[in-house]
Amino acid sequence: METNPNLGPDADIIALQALGWVLQDQDRAERLLALTGLDPRELRSGLEDPAMLASLLGFLANHEPDLVACAEAIGVAPTKLAAAADHLNAPGDFHE
Repeated sequence: METNPNLGPDADIIALQALGWVLQDQDRAERLLALTGLDPRELRSGLEDPAMLASLLGFLANHEPDLVACAEAIGVAPTKLAAAADHLNAPGDFHE
């Protein structure tokens, strides 16, 4: 997967950091599973699947308070989370 080296962590890493943040809160984690239709086993097995990671970022983007809180917690701009989702949906250069 090609990334822009000036952006620091690539889209996969950003998505995995976001997933870690989501899973720290049981209610939020249950909402993720309910809205995506995933079960914990599918979630674990999809950690390298760009479509699953993009879905996770889409889950955050659909609830702005979570998007902003997650971005703050993992130290990136909310726009960078959106850029990571775009990249995962259409691999190529990762631009903010």
